[in-house]
Amino acid sequence: MIGCGSISGVHLKAISAIGSARLLAVVDIDRALAEKTAKQYGCDYYTDYHEVLRREDIDVVHLCTGHYLHAPMAVDALNAGKHVLTEKPMAETKAAARTMLNAAEANPNVQLGVIFQNRYNPASVIMKKYADSGELGRLLGMKGIVTWYRGRDYYATEWKGKWATEGGGVLINQSIHTLDLLQWLGGEVFSIKGTVSNDSLEGVIEVEDSAHAHLVFENGATAVFYATNAYRANSPVEVEMLFEKGRLYLRGDSLYLECDGEQTLLSEPVANDLGVKSYWGVSHGAQIQDFYDHIREGRPFWINGPEGYKAFRLVMDIYESSKTGKRIFYRSPVPAE
Repeated sequence: MIGCGSISGVHLKAISAIGSARLLAVVDIDRALAEKTAKQYGCDYYTDYHEVLRREDIDVVHLCTGHYLHAPMAVDALNAGKHVLTEKPMAETKAAARTMLNAAEANPNVQLGVIFQNRYNPASVIMKKYADSGELGRLLGMKGIVTWYRGRDYYATEWKGKWATEGGGVLINQSIHTLDLLQWLGGEVFSIKGTVSNDSLEGVIEVEDSAHAHLVFENGATAVFYATNAYRANSPVEVEMLFEKGRLYLRGDSLYLECDGEQTLLSEPVANDLGVKSYWGVSHGAQIQDFYDHIREGRPFWINGPEGYKAFRLVMDIYESSKTGKRIFYRSPVPAE
């Protein structure tokens, strides 16, 4: 485990619960934090991650560091013959993310996985089933809404709130999960147009605290997306899917089906022990277990580099669209007749 910040605890608990895995070492440049974490979980600790990569008994490296460190650390680990599971986003720039993709391709004996744990949520699995089955007819439209809060204290670190190290704000850090669900459920994206702004933290951060976007999918469906860190609480995320014959509505972990004038509850919230961080959800453990299962069984992990790059690319292209004011197309638009 490289990086012993707040998100690392979720990974560490998940690893501890997997009978076929053993935590051997943690790494953090803060020696006291690394030592404290190592004592808690009964493992070695280091302040230089290169020492971990030299250990032949280590098979998998988890990356829970600042965004700008994901790419160089992942490349080093892959080149050292280690499997890598990195927190989202893959990197802070497209160029950096591509170095990870290239390293994974150059080292076919190890795997690169990207954390998008919300795909494993029970409600997400049900929504995907409806999206793929056609049971409710053609998908017409979707919406994703994230209204959370991040104040001055959250950005009191050396890397958050800066383009060079975080790569962005609410889009790349908090709401990339919801954007990922939209593209995973909707299919291949045909085009995207969006805008970002800093509405509540001017003079505090360089990056955006609010964003909105409009997506068009190759199947003809469209989606609207809105995210902000300027609210005063972390409200439940909302995702809606509108089909020809019904509607799926997700608020938090509660999923409802509206069909033929009736409303049915399909999925209820699952309790977790994350307290104020409960918005992280309950599915990190499921994804980490799945990643290890794929490695042990020699199967390609499904949320790999190219798959993890999809939502990351949308984030980067919303930033580009906001700068230029233009819609970004992933394939040439069909000329009007």
